Amino acid sequence: MSAAEMLGKPLCTLAFCWRIERRDGVTIGLTSHDRDLAVEGLRYRAAPGMTPSAVRSGIGFDGEDMDVEGALVEDAISEADLMAGRWDGAALEVRLTEWEAPGALWLLLAQGEIGAVARRGASFTAELVGAAALLREAAAPSTSPDCRARLGDRQCRVDMAARRRIVTVEAVEDGVVTVPGLAAGAYAFGTLRWLGGANGGIVQAVRDNDGDGLTLADPPPFAVEAGTLALLTEGCDGQLETCAGRFGNVPNFRGEPYLPGMDLLTRYPGA
Repeated sequence: MSAAEMLGKPLCTLAFCWRIERRDGVTIGLTSHDRDLAVEGLRYRAAPGMTPSAVRSGIGFDGEDMDVEGALVEDAISEADLMAGRWDGAALEVRLTEWEAPGALWLLLAQGEIGAVARRGASFTAELVGAAALLREAAAPSTSPDCRARLGDRQCRVDMAARRRIVTVEAVEDGVVTVPGLAAGAYAFGTLRWLGGANGGIVQAVRDNDGDGLTLADPPPFAVEAGTLALLTEGCDGQLETCAGRFGNVPNFRGEPYLPGMDLLTRYPGA
């Protein structure tokens, strides 16, 4: 039976299902029904109290394709995880099914990534950023003296296989992570991903590093125990000199370092 035939029945037992996959691979299912539903091997929980009235959809291109609201639950979506940013950028699918036969009707209503997440008392609100958000991107990038690519992406093309390493953290104090044996400056503007402990799965930006450790842009959300493992990824400051001397990747440099800037207007003869 097709989706149109199912929805055309005199009586439908419909329920909304939300599938949320975090960037660290953790996946949960939530449903508007009053009991759990199992579809394609994933249990969609009724505990968070998702309701159809919590969804707002539209046809505009303002990026707010849909909002989802629900209750904070310690073992599903907790306040601590929201504040730590674990749900930022998570992949989200919203589907419609029949609770009498879960999965027989599995109609995709919307999909995208979770954008802004806010807490409201004992509940949360998550914005779904769908495909319409791509229309807001510029057709052509603005010129800049720095490289606009990210190290290792499709524009940069630097092989990152040898530029990642798993390290053992000895201590953390005010955003300074003690990790001996690092090449000074190699991980500046890079990332650190926690592989264990209370921060497991959280990715943090690295400001700078020396031979004995590195400085994070923000302190870890949760306490870090000595011996915790983390994945360090090298970074790049976007300068042409770095691209040439450290990576030998000038043909893929995505910037215009020799293009005159606004400071040309302030120059005068003899300056």
